[in-house]
Amino acid sequence: MALTGTRGLIGARGLPGARGVAGPANPVGVAEPSGAEPGAETQGPGVGTRSGAGDRLLEAVRRRLARAGAEPTPARVAVALREEGRLLGDAEVLGVVAALRSEMVGSGPLEPLLAAPEVTDVLVTAPDEVWVDRGGGLRRTDVRFPDAAAVRRLAQRLAAVAGRRLDDAHPWVDARLPDGTRLHAVLPPVAVGSTCLSLRVLRPKAFTLEELVAAGTVPPGGDRLLRSVLTARLSFLVSGGTGSGKTTLLSALLGLVGRDERIVLAEDSAELRPDHPHVVRLETRPANQEGVGLVTLRDLVRQALRMRPDRLVVGEVRGPEVTDLLAALNTGHEGGCGTVHANAATDVPARLEALGSTAGLDRAALHSQLAAALSVVLHLVRERSGHRRIAEIHVLDRAPSGLVTTTPAAVWHPAGFRRAEGWARLAALCDRGSAMNGGDDVNGDMP
Repeated sequence: MALTGTRGLIGARGLPGARGVAGPANPVGVAEPSGAEPGAETQGPGVGTRSGAGDRLLEAVRRRLARAGAEPTPARVAVALREEGRLLGDAEVLGVVAALRSEMVGSGPLEPLLAAPEVTDVLVTAPDEVWVDRGGGLRRTDVRFPDAAAVRRLAQRLAAVAGRRLDDAHPWVDARLPDGTRLHAVLPPVAVGSTCLSLRVLRPKAFTLEELVAAGTVPPGGDRLLRSVLTARLSFLVSGGTGSGKTTLLSALLGLVGRDERIVLAEDSAELRPDHPHVVRLETRPANQEGVGLVTLRDLVRQALRMRPDRLVVGEVRGPEVTDLLAALNTGHEGGCGTVHANAATDVPARLEALGSTAGLDRAALHSQLAAALSVVLHLVRERSGHRRIAEIHVLDRAPSGLVTTTPAAVWHPAGFRRAEGWARLAALCDRGSAMNGGDDVNGDMP
């Protein structure tokens, strides 16, 4: 009875780790409990529900395999079951193998959720509180963990896979798993009551701009304006709140960059997946247990400047690296871009000012650099329904006081962007840049 095929650690998306079992996804054909969310965990015959005799049997087999240091193969599981006085058929043994692999080297009860193609986030706040976002907002699922210890074990195992430490001395972790999934976990007592686990799923293929138009993130005809911004090599930031789709939009836009250009990405956690043939990806690294080896985002930006980038991209501007990015955009690196957390496009200058202060850059110097470095802000919002869209596009202007402000140039409308006060400036920037880079006039693209 051999195992065939491969499965990732997180669902079936390619992480090294557990191998799958032969046969269908539910090898023993047990139906999901009534009212369960799609993808909720079920157990096969001989395993029972995750409580009572079935749970005790799994625990006994797990202990035997752990003492022997053995991987839960079907043959070893069958031997362990016989030693426990249980004789099960092939299907039942495969059910036990699947359950043990999921707990020991997989993602446990979360595996079906993470494998679902429409899932973007999986959140665990307690053993009996597992939430999932399938693109329409958070929904509670029927997935359950046996107890709080099981949630803690899963969080620590995933942290170990990411090469990070998670224990009482280091009670939280923010890391990227090998398949790109973003992991964040906090242990008690910092997290009151139970380990809190957050997993953001990164799909291996980036959305195209056309797909974002079809999904409603970009209004009809808005793709032409965004293409003009890219063609004109305007430097821009994508702003918005957490989960508003900043990384998704930026990945799609980077896919429009000319194939003869070199993109260098500097990210805290490598999440950008542009569909482009020439991408160099740099990722930060935490210090090891001895406190050495730290690589910051500011370090990466400085190194990126020495790698002949045609487009310098900072995945998320969140600290002192903002000064290096602005300096780069002021010294001939046109078309640079990145993302930043902000509640509104008008808040972006103040947000960058606060970040610049962490590097010792005073207000006047920051605004002087900002005025010359950035041209456009694309602001995203996430509606209560869960839908994400570009709410507005702003241009940056310098007030007589010397401070930089933003002016709305294009505002969301279901039928397409509507021109606003700053439209003439945006059109002039796009047309001037397009003329220099062989693009088209943008004035005919907007109502």
